[in-house]
Amino acid sequence: MNSAMPANLDWQKQSGLLPAVVQDSRTDEVLMLAYMNEEALAKTLATGDVHFFSRSRRCLWRKGETSGNFLKLESIAKDCDGDTLLVRAKPAGPVCHTGERTCFEDANPVGFLKILEGTISARRDAGSADSYTARLLSEGIPQIARKVGEEAVEVAMAAVTEDDAALVGEAADLVYHLMVLLNSRDLSLRDVEDCLAARHQSRKEDAPAG
Repeated sequence: MNSAMPANLDWQKQSGLLPAVVQDSRTDEVLMLAYMNEEALAKTLATGDVHFFSRSRRCLWRKGETSGNFLKLESIAKDCDGDTLLVRAKPAGPVCHTGERTCFEDANPVGFLKILEGTISARRDAGSADSYTARLLSEGIPQIARKVGEEAVEVAMAAVTEDDAALVGEAADLVYHLMVLLNSRDLSLRDVEDCLAARHQSRKEDAPAG
């Protein structure tokens, strides 16, 4: 967890409550909307478990206290007006009371790669021997790097000798193992994306005008 109490929050606008938008820190999915008062925010920061204030019951509650699907805090930020909070957290399970992963299932344009990235992180945290991902991560970076090399060769061979379906399948294997390798170094696809974006911007700036 890396978060501090946001400064200059406007608690007066909504009678001591701030809307708190919860986002999955691993996939960037929007998970739910709830409300915090000052006590809920302080409790969240003190414990690392996300707490809210129930407007119907008029009391503090810890998300997951009934279901066990707690939200582990990663960070909290305020919006430009200081009257809304963005809570980034790791969910222990489905967040919605319906059993769905998120309360906004149809409104999350999150690609599957982001979901897969979150799954890889969860497997790493759990360390289950039943998970291929966890076992691969436990073998260390040299073994993961070897797998990436093998998959890259198989992609190249499929491109030359196989049909489109085979090439796509081998490419999927390569991308998965590359994502595991990045995770083993505490990196993500976002870091790769940022690198590509920076290169693109640099080339645009270097291009001659006209």
